[in-house]
Amino acid sequence: MPALFEVVRRLRAPDGCPWDREQTHATLRPYLLEETYELLEAIDSDDDGRLREELGDVLLQVAMHAAIAAEDERFDAAMVSETAAAKMVSRHPHVFGDVEVADAEEVLRNWEHNKSLEAAAKGFGDESVLDRVPATLPALAWAMNLQKRAARVGFDYGDAEAAAASVAEEVRELAVAAEGDELFREMGDLLFALVSVARKRKVNPEDALRAAGQRFKRRFQALEAAAQEQGLPLRELDRAALEALWADSS
Repeated sequence: MPALFEVVRRLRAPDGCPWDREQTHATLRPYLLEETYELLEAIDSDDDGRLREELGDVLLQVAMHAAIAAEDERFDAAMVSETAAAKMVSRHPHVFGDVEVADAEEVLRNWEHNKSLEAAAKGFGDESVLDRVPATLPALAWAMNLQKRAARVGFDYGDAEAAAASVAEEVRELAVAAEGDELFREMGDLLFALVSVARKRKVNPEDALRAAGQRFKRRFQALEAAAQEQGLPLRELDRAALEALWADSS
């Protein structure tokens, strides 16, 4: 890891790379987001070489931000590492202290409690537990994390069946919703309820939806290939013909 930070220092030097020298925290934002999504794809690919490379690209973003801060004499990479290490030690008293926990759920509850204590110590005692969920997350991930935070303080469905019942209720409400704002609201409520079921069943809804989209893409591409092979223009086919091709593509 020191090698990467040294490379970044050299790139940012007066006689380094003009592009790298021009970067700021703000200009690097889109690259961090892009590299994060590429890392997520690498995780899904189950390819160690690709995963290693993408982890390095994310680490490069960390190194760049640390170097920019160091140049302004605000903090450096060592301080970033020390802060993260101290935080992890503080939030894991069951590992680095004498606290005992029964399971992972209790770990999360303790984690949330410790974060509340830290916020109070910093003068943010009236902060909502939901304030810590970044609003910039994709909608499904944002909803999932809102629910997780609320669940850590006891606000949650009792089990997956109760969450599923709320989905059924939301479906009924959506079916009779008027057009416009009411329909928009009920659609959101249904999606939010589905996230609850996914969470209770320990399924990441973002990943599940992406996987469903990938399955649809593969199957639709097979449908297109079959239509082309048979000389059938898709736009000219009726619904029955399209459904027959779809059935054959499974």
